[in-house]
Amino acid sequence: MSAPDPWARLAAMTPARVRLRAGMAPVSMADLLTFQQDHAAARDAIHGAVDWTALARALNPLPVLHAASAASDRATYLRRPDLGRKLAQGDLPHDAPPLLIVVGDGLSAPAVMAQAAPLVHALVRRLPELDGRPVVLARGARVALGDAIGQAMGAEMVLMLIGERPGLSVADSLGAYLTRAPRIGLRDSARNCVSNIHMNGGLDHEAAADRLLWLITEARRIDATGVALKDDSDAATALPGARS
Repeated sequence: MSAPDPWARLAAMTPARVRLRAGMAPVSMADLLTFQQDHAAARDAIHGAVDWTALARALNPLPVLHAASAASDRATYLRRPDLGRKLAQGDLPHDAPPLLIVVGDGLSAPAVMAQAAPLVHALVRRLPELDGRPVVLARGARVALGDAIGQAMGAEMVLMLIGERPGLSVADSLGAYLTRAPRIGLRDSARNCVSNIHMNGGLDHEAAADRLLWLITEARRIDATGVALKDDSDAATALPGARS
């Protein structure tokens, strides 16, 4: 009787490539083709462009505003991450929203197109204050561009939804970053992140909206985000009477 494969159990727990079969034998054609397909999807996600017009339609009836980073094109964006954190010249209203949602392209256009609008609508259902509030669509965005946009608009809190760097198992994963009192120069430790938002074994839109609602509520209660705000949303939803 042959010994059980110790890698099979690990491989069953994740869609990631835990280990291709080792040894002197060549990689199977199936493994090779799957790798090439996933690698191509990751490259397409990074180099692709968000259809901002289609995204605005998907966000309807919410109004949208448009912003851009100082990265003038995609090649510059990929070479100069610093420019993706700087807001280009433009007019944004200083209307001091209590919570501002920014959608940035980041490193995955498919993630933004697939996940952003459903997640925003799920949040509006939980937070009626967002109904009728504009969503900022930001081209060439890194996470910290949300701080610059939030500061320009006088937002009390900003939620940046942005395409995450694709891997070889998921190319359309969205990240959500919540920052209290956004301003230029904040460190990443000042924000909370909810990642892996996608519909292929990740955090689905409703579950992500629930977690973000918990973080927003707690951030307002303690007047802080980041290292000061521990994400205990899983424990909270397990309490009797919690939303199912």
